[in-house]
Amino acid sequence: MTAVTEYFSALFNAGKHGDAREESFYGPLSDLVMALADAQERSGLHVTTLPKQTEAGNPDFRVWDGRARITGYIEAKKPGVNLDQVETSEQIKRYLHTFPNVILTDFYEFRLYRDGKRLARVVAGQSFVPDSLKAPSPVRDADGLSDLFAKFFSFSMPRRFTARTLAVELAKRTRFLRDEVVAQELREQERLGRGGILAFYNAFKDYLIADLSLEQFADLYAQTVTYGMFAARTRSKDTFDRRSAFDRIPRTIGLLRDVFRYISYDDIPAALEWMVDDIAEVLAAADVKKLLDQFYREGKGHDPIVHFYETFLAEYDPRERERRGVYYTPEPVVGYITRSVHALLKERFGKTDGLASEGVTLLDPAAGTMTFVAEAARLACEEYESKYGEGSKAEFVRDHVLANFYAFELMMAPYTVGHLKMSFLLEE
Repeated sequence: MTAVTEYFSALFNAGKHGDAREESFYGPLSDLVMALADAQERSGLHVTTLPKQTEAGNPDFRVWDGRARITGYIEAKKPGVNLDQVETSEQIKRYLHTFPNVILTDFYEFRLYRDGKRLARVVAGQSFVPDSLKAPSPVRDADGLSDLFAKFFSFSMPRRFTARTLAVELAKRTRFLRDEVVAQELREQERLGRGGILAFYNAFKDYLIADLSLEQFADLYAQTVTYGMFAARTRSKDTFDRRSAFDRIPRTIGLLRDVFRYISYDDIPAALEWMVDDIAEVLAAADVKKLLDQFYREGKGHDPIVHFYETFLAEYDPRERERRGVYYTPEPVVGYITRSVHALLKERFGKTDGLASEGVTLLDPAAGTMTFVAEAARLACEEYESKYGEGSKAEFVRDHVLANFYAFELMMAPYTVGHLKMSFLLEE
């Protein structure tokens, strides 16, 4: 009761001069959340506020549980606003679709949503009192408010993800990252003529896709971040977060390491930081070993990084998946085709070492995630090792495979996945 009374007094003091903005009330609300957390013995919990520098959108507050895990988000509107109307706005719909644990408030009424559905509503005070009566609002329902926040604090990310449910969670966050963060930050940085994301956009135009639009870049950047983090997570055996992702990106992929060095260690825009942290939170909660086992049991082989991409794209952008023909090729089919080419080179073209023969150049003009190229490289290495031993295998990879095996791909995420696949293969 005392914490709520003090909260309404702080709101009154923040607004009594008549020139208060929504942000003027952020301090009292943050203090209230911390006071309720202390009263419920939620030690270590803390609240961060998103600065309103651009229109790039995340909720106003992010609440952490003190163990590097995101508890949830709070979106605040100016006191007295009609929350029924706000609740149906496109902004709030996006928040509720993307984030699983959200509070919407006008500082006096609080609404808690879990997985997009309203779980609780508490009118803790009366927003008209400070203006009409020139006094702090009386407390109406302190116990109800405490219970609402107890539910909010108790949230944790589920660990029982299937491939599809993980793809759903990643896809909706990637769309939000694309539309609400990267696209808007990019427009703002272009207006200012500087910024880290703008620098990447210019680099991608210079070195990869000359006619790349801002919208196309926002899409490929968002997919690259999410899928790069997924790949990094599959190589993580302990804790996982935004900062540790960089350490698990192979050194051979300079462009991808630059992207992850930026999001892991640079002073990035707050909206981007929040969203990437949220994606990392989902991946940290996922039981990756179980996911790998699931792919193996379904007959999709040992390469979940590749085969999960079809599942992800089907949720993220099914029309793009259809248009680009992104479909999983079973490993037995890949193996059969590659072995057939290897045998034909020996039998019909006199290349006694097949794919490992000098003078053989390989090109996959629509490589996707480079499944065929990787299998061809593996087969060539096996052929070489069986005939000439392991001693000079590194030189063979450098002088033959890396020099003569080529792949083209138009979509950035498969391009990224393919590079990751080849890097992991070369490490092995």
